[in-house]
Amino acid sequence: MSRFLGIRRILVPVDFSDAARPVVDYARDMARDRGAVLTLLHVIGIPVAPFDPAYGVAADPRMLLELQSGAERKLAEMAGAIEGVEVRIRVATGAPSREIVREAREWKADLIVIGTHGRTGLRHVFLGSVAENVVRLAPCPVTTMRLEGFAIESV
Repeated sequence: MSRFLGIRRILVPVDFSDAARPVVDYARDMARDRGAVLTLLHVIGIPVAPFDPAYGVAADPRMLLELQSGAERKLAEMAGAIEGVEVRIRVATGAPSREIVREAREWKADLIVIGTHGRTGLRHVFLGSVAENVVRLAPCPVTTMRLEGFAIESV
């Protein structure tokens, strides 16, 4: 049996943008077709330490708790709208690509489905690419969806 046919756990990083909806829908359909479990993961991309010079600001623990509870509510709403699929929700704090890969390893995900904004040139160099880092570091196959035009690519 190929690894693709043995997909039982699908991880979907969610940033709550409108463009992320097609990614969730695609992963939902894939999970439904395979009887897989879907995990919706949101990463709060702010420092974990009380002060991180890279950000230049102090991370207020109350702010982190508010962000986490807000993300959990949004994920619960998304999960509640998904029928016919078992859905888990997770919220992590840290560098998005690192947290996505960590969750995939810990949960033993069989596939990650992630959106990409398709940045090129200087925007890509300066902003980096969460999806690109996930593809390079993931412990499992990654399907990327370019959010501009919704082209699907499997890696």
